[in-house]
Amino acid sequence: MTTDTLIALVDGSVYSESVCRHAAWIAGRNGWKVKIYHVMGRRDGIGEQDLSGAIRLGARTALLEQLSQLDAARAKLAHEHGRAILDDAKAIIQDDGGIASVETRLRRGDLVETVTAKEERGEMIVIGKRGEAAGHAMDHLGSNLERVVRASHKPVFIANRAFRPVETVLVAFDGGASSLKAVDYISRSPLFAGLAVSLVYAGKETPEIRASLDKAAATLRAGGFEAKLLVRIGEPETVLADLTQDPGHELLVMGAYGHSRVRSFIIGSTTTEMIRSCRVPVLIMR
Repeated sequence: MTTDTLIALVDGSVYSESVCRHAAWIAGRNGWKVKIYHVMGRRDGIGEQDLSGAIRLGARTALLEQLSQLDAARAKLAHEHGRAILDDAKAIIQDDGGIASVETRLRRGDLVETVTAKEERGEMIVIGKRGEAAGHAMDHLGSNLERVVRASHKPVFIANRAFRPVETVLVAFDGGASSLKAVDYISRSPLFAGLAVSLVYAGKETPEIRASLDKAAATLRAGGFEAKLLVRIGEPETVLADLTQDPGHELLVMGAYGHSRVRSFIIGSTTTEMIRSCRVPVLIMR
């Protein structure tokens, strides 16, 4: 069942604007609606300690009331802050992409639980590379990023810090089912229409790999693409890191699982390192 809806996850980080601009670009090219989620932690607005709950026998009633009011004020402020984030996000998406249907959702709880519960209502999920807590630190990813990628059954688009128009797409290809599925998705999706596509295999070329690359190229030709085929000797993380430093590649597409060395690379510590160092957005395909 198609929902024609994109799910965008925003917080108070500097990456949220990039999430919104990428969401506008994706939704605009696909003709999708957008639902924006901001998920507050279960204790957001309560502070490090719930002071009203620490009152013991003998405390003055007035102090108890004041502390209860303080807890309520913190919760209200957190709610207003969340609504402000969503309002700003909606304005950016509407202004950037001219998307008529943009809805906002404020939730309290665990982000991954929210994604798991809501992802069937979306075609793709957009999340920032780093979250509010990570800030500008280059050695930290968003604490929920890998959890979302592991848990989601939908494509996950990981936005980098700054949006720039995408003209060339680099696809990590290993000949496995997921990479072939990614190629098929690209050949059919309006998101990639008119973009230049390069397929890269990291490792020694074999007759089987060449046959898989040729099959992938044929699939793309059927979709109107003339794909560039690249074979590079080296570890996948090194090859992909080098190629995404090339100004000619503005988006990296990966399958979530594979049948070679890329399998452990896609979901694992090496993937985390790749996403951390990559200067372009990454689309993880299931």
